[in-house]
Amino acid sequence: MKIAFLGAGAMGEALLRGLLAAHVYSPSEIIIFDANAARAEEIAAQFGVQSAPDMESAARDAGVLLLAVKPQVVTAALAPLREVLTAEHTLISIAAGVPTAKLESHFSAAVPVVRVMPNTPALVGAGASAICLGAHADESHRAQAHRIFDAVGLAVDVEEKLIDAVTGLSGSGPAYVYVFIEALSDAGVKMGLSREVSTQLAAQTVLGSAQMVLETGMHPGELKDKVTSPGGTTIAALHALEKRAFRAAVYDAVEASTQKSREMSGS
Repeated sequence: MKIAFLGAGAMGEALLRGLLAAHVYSPSEIIIFDANAARAEEIAAQFGVQSAPDMESAARDAGVLLLAVKPQVVTAALAPLREVLTAEHTLISIAAGVPTAKLESHFSAAVPVVRVMPNTPALVGAGASAICLGAHADESHRAQAHRIFDAVGLAVDVEEKLIDAVTGLSGSGPAYVYVFIEALSDAGVKMGLSREVSTQLAAQTVLGSAQMVLETGMHPGELKDKVTSPGGTTIAALHALEKRAFRAAVYDAVEASTQKSREMSGS
């Protein structure tokens, strides 16, 4: 079954790279369409995939369609497909803030829709994605989505009512982590380290700590305790963070992003 990418922006290209690298699809099974024809041709030539002249032909040639356009153009993008998509297609959308019911309303047929909230580390094969099903989708459609998003990182299943919370946590989360890495690096520079060394150490520390959580399956609090010796340097640093409400600030950030996502999606 061929897959058509409706939109060839940064995230679309990242997913394309991941699918090819993981041998989930071969180049002959991938079709690209983008409103910017030059961009579509560039991607097609770079990866040896097909470029479609319009959305209708892309949809007719593929069983799975990956909608990777900006939320504000979803209605215009899907308008040509109203009578084209059928129950035999699968529409997988990464358009932020667009509920499955709204996507389903664009079609005359009962099209299976899967909504996915990925994040930007998918660009380097380390994404975190959440998958939820629309009214006409079943486990086979969930499996199709996992084939794609497992190829560019970690993918989990959630109910759609929790997608806004996913946006607040992992969708916006990379920005929180970048600020933390920047702050660590700045602190290292303040303590006398060079900017290059400080940034490398900060980024690698975050990467390694995340890998420890994922690979050991241990609770982050338990791993924290293993680094924290009685009367030592780490507990002194943790005390400083707690005095400045570090945890509460993170809670507030996730809550603020979640609330904004709910406003945008009308949920």
